[in-house]
Amino acid sequence: MVCISEWNRCVTKHLHLHLHLDFDRHVIRGRVALTVEALEDRFSTLTLDSSDLSVVSVTANGQPARFSLGPKHSFKGTPLEITLPFDLSRGQHVIVEVTYETFPSATALQWLTPEQTAGKKHPYLFSQCQAHHCRSMIPCQDTPSIKHTYYAQVSVPKDLVAVMSAVRDGQEVDPQDSGRIIYRFRQTVSMPSYLIAIVAGALESREIGPRTRVWSEKEFVDKAAFEFSETEAMLKTAEELAGPYVWGQYDVLVLPPSFPYGGMENPCLTFATPTLLAGDKSLSGVIAHEISHSWTGNLVTNKTWEHFWLNEGHTVYLERMIGRCLESEQFRQFKAIGGWKDLQDSVNTFGANNPLTNLVPSLQDVSPDDAFSSVPYEKGFALLYYLEEQLGGPEVFMGFVKSYIQRFAYSSVTTEEWKNYLFAYFKDKVDILNKVDWNAWMFTPGMPPVKPQYDTTMADACNALSQKWLQAKDQDLNSFKRSDVKTLSSHQVIEFLSLLLQEDPLPLTHVKKMQEIYDLNAYMNAEIRFRWLRLCVRSRWEEAVPLALKMATDQGRMKFTRPLFREVFNFEKFRDEALRVFLAHRAGMHPVTSGLVSKDLKVDVSNAASQ
Repeated sequence: MVCISEWNRCVTKHLHLHLHLDFDRHVIRGRVALTVEALEDRFSTLTLDSSDLSVVSVTANGQPARFSLGPKHSFKGTPLEITLPFDLSRGQHVIVEVTYETFPSATALQWLTPEQTAGKKHPYLFSQCQAHHCRSMIPCQDTPSIKHTYYAQVSVPKDLVAVMSAVRDGQEVDPQDSGRIIYRFRQTVSMPSYLIAIVAGALESREIGPRTRVWSEKEFVDKAAFEFSETEAMLKTAEELAGPYVWGQYDVLVLPPSFPYGGMENPCLTFATPTLLAGDKSLSGVIAHEISHSWTGNLVTNKTWEHFWLNEGHTVYLERMIGRCLESEQFRQFKAIGGWKDLQDSVNTFGANNPLTNLVPSLQDVSPDDAFSSVPYEKGFALLYYLEEQLGGPEVFMGFVKSYIQRFAYSSVTTEEWKNYLFAYFKDKVDILNKVDWNAWMFTPGMPPVKPQYDTTMADACNALSQKWLQAKDQDLNSFKRSDVKTLSSHQVIEFLSLLLQEDPLPLTHVKKMQEIYDLNAYMNAEIRFRWLRLCVRSRWEEAVPLALKMATDQGRMKFTRPLFREVFNFEKFRDEALRVFLAHRAGMHPVTSGLVSKDLKVDVSNAASQ
């Protein structure tokens, strides 16, 4: 368990937050009132999760309460132990109010200097609480097994705008300081702590649909409005597949480049990386993924992080069903083929016997950050697709997914509960379900026991072109033409490069010729550029090294930054250069990203800090 708080003795029902953002000191001064329900009689002590918080005072129903901080754990943080001045009976509520301050090093928060933003004039703050970082921003029961509503008041300097994972509820001048504004937010749907999110910066917004605005710094806002203009069509399609959208607003916020993920499904306000702004809407699949989380993940949530595949496998399944409705079944099949390759990559990186490649891993003393990979996404999808094939096809199986969502909406579930519901829903097909090798799928490391036979129509052109390059001798290189890639979609160019990355490195002559004919250096689509630069570095093209390191540091999406640094690090001649560039840029990176790149590059963090 990542959570120290005892979620079987009491549960949080509501949070009321007062947050004062201090951009000079890089801290949040906070006051949180937690409405807590006792689950046992003679209840008089409770433990909250906290990490690097300075706690000033605690009250219970307005009366002072004793508190102490327990021993610090490497990633779980420090338990905040509170003794109530009275006893509660089972079912009674108490309002526990904690006044506190965050540390500048809080893992949930990244404070950006004006230089780290697009506009270069104002500072910026964003949070990323998944999986277990909310406790470094708010003392709380930081577990996905507990869901609560929240209300928040956030004070920021008047040049900045604050937004949260909630519906906006007005603003006013801060009565304590006329140079500041208080923004208010209301989240009336119960949700886990990891979905609490806050952003403050020089933000602008554009309306792009009846329930959607896109937010970002003004430098990106029109580009983002264009890129995400199909959001409402995706939302409508998702509602047809999964049931009504219950969160009211669906806004998209494009973050500064250091945001470590492709997207984050914060309710009412999806966070998105600026690496999606390809100019051709080809990367809007990430938005389809985050929209899908409004049902699988946010409405039905994994009870613990061991069951993360319930969030991600179902979300990938739903995302690809949206693709099927808006594009074609062949497109869904093509995306599934790409996903299988991503899974193969993760299994290769971890090692085929690594228990973290189990669909349901044991996370005893493992930080969820270290376990993060495409396994829960793509092994999860592969299982659901395999079940779809066994049980009667996409319409039949989507019927189950919709029913599962309605059955477990507003709650948190385990794999066992999901499986029991699957057996109950398909009660007339139990003989088929009993033939599934559940142990191999769920609790065995490596690739799944069955490889689905995906339709390769859209992949065939990519396969043919990659094979032609792999088999070409030097004298064949003049047979390639610009039109080879011009006739492919962005998705297919990505697949072509992915196929080459699965093989031994191409000869340097080939890669140079590929640049000469296709001019892949000119592609701004981040997914294409990332794969192309990895391919070049692998073939030991020295001129690509500075381009790879530039991409690794111009943005901070871990999907790109970590492999790019690893590729250069594995190029013996440039190993020191990879380290030098990392150490030079580390201070501007997100704390989670810099921590994981440190591990990848075997940097001794304690030594490096002093360099």
